[in-house]
Amino acid sequence: MIHLSQSAISEVLRVKAKRNDPQLLFRLSVQPSDCLMLSYAMTFDSDVRLDDQLFNCDGVQVVVDVQSLPAINGLTLDYSEDLMGGGFRFHNPNALRSCGCGNSFSLGETTP
Repeated sequence: MIHLSQSAISEVLRVKAKRNDPQLLFRLSVQPSDCLMLSYAMTFDSDVRLDDQLFNCDGVQVVVDVQSLPAINGLTLDYSEDLMGGGFRFHNPNALRSCGCGNSFSLGETTP
């Protein structure tokens, strides 16, 4: 299960509206990282692969590939703004360690 806060939903919908394609889906995934083992990736995608998982988060269709799902299952995505600007915040119950930037994480005790 993937969760989006109301502020994250609003921001995703705002960015999606700029793309002028209502069929786009919001894709969350993980990729290898130099900082810790993995980092979060967010894109818009028009394709859903056969093994993708699709989540409906209050009107935002979130797509997660089968390889990324174990690392981010249970993730809550939030969005907040402060004096330095706005950004997404990842609250991942599977992350044992997180980088100071909040975008990289590790599922284990060691780094690559």
